[in-house]
Amino acid sequence: MRGCVEIGTLNVPISTPRVTTPRPEFSVMPIDTSDRAWHGSAVEQARGRGRPRKDPAALARWTPPEGWSRLVAWISPEEKKALKHVAVEADVPVAELIRALAGGLAVGAITPEELIGQVVKGKTVMEKIPTLFERDERFHVVDRPRAECAWVFEGAGVGTEKLDGTNIRLTVRAGQVVRVEKRRNPSKAQKQQGIVDGWYVDTDSESADDKWILAAAGNTDVSAWPDGEHPSEALGPRIQGNPLGLEEHRCVPFDFQAPALPEVPRSYHELRDFLATLDSRFSPGHTAEGVVFHHPDGRRAKIKRKDFPRTATA
Repeated sequence: MRGCVEIGTLNVPISTPRVTTPRPEFSVMPIDTSDRAWHGSAVEQARGRGRPRKDPAALARWTPPEGWSRLVAWISPEEKKALKHVAVEADVPVAELIRALAGGLAVGAITPEELIGQVVKGKTVMEKIPTLFERDERFHVVDRPRAECAWVFEGAGVGTEKLDGTNIRLTVRAGQVVRVEKRRNPSKAQKQQGIVDGWYVDTDSESADDKWILAAAGNTDVSAWPDGEHPSEALGPRIQGNPLGLEEHRCVPFDFQAPALPEVPRSYHELRDFLATLDSRFSPGHTAEGVVFHHPDGRRAKIKRKDFPRTATA
């Protein structure tokens, strides 16, 4: 079941979660499409009477300030729970929490780029990029496209080389790397609990495990990168066996700099044959790991050479 959130306008500058303006009405409720007529008597009967009003026959109303408007958004139960949790921590109603976000945008406390980065992160970064085809019991792909990747077979998006390294995330501010994170995948016990997608954790400059990731970040010129959080691939001599034969460590962001593959085919058998002999455009003379397709709206899909059965690529 999904709920409907109704809040007051979002165009009032607010710098902190607490505001002094009158609180807007806020409700999260299932929508009953069998009867859209709501009557005051029915509401009173369901809720029972509270504090007496001067005019008990009239419903209480809140009049928004001039120029305000109403925003309505559908949210899932999980999203509703997350919003309520943050609101409780901030000790404000959910409506004020959302208005504070809009107010932060209005006064520049939150930049559009930061907000968009969080939206993209929520939509794609922390989710595994789906593989184009379904898999068999041996975990090899079969000629059965996955429904969520239909856009690839319809010809949308562009293909880029999938680089074979380790997944990290670089936070960039004013052309400088200010944070380096690595991906952590759920343990076997966590997977049994239903935790499927991985997440990012901070690297540790004192940890030997993170030494070469940090070296790759340090060797990467980010002076022209836009501010934001950039999921990237860390590559180099001491990372993942260095299948691309690189002489130094560096990072390549997923959303730009990866070599384009405009000629990549989009059917099972053609992709199988294409990947079997695909030479890396990033490091010529070495076999490319695979292809990542990028849709203009941010969706991605991937296919790797080793996804296909060995007999099929022989």
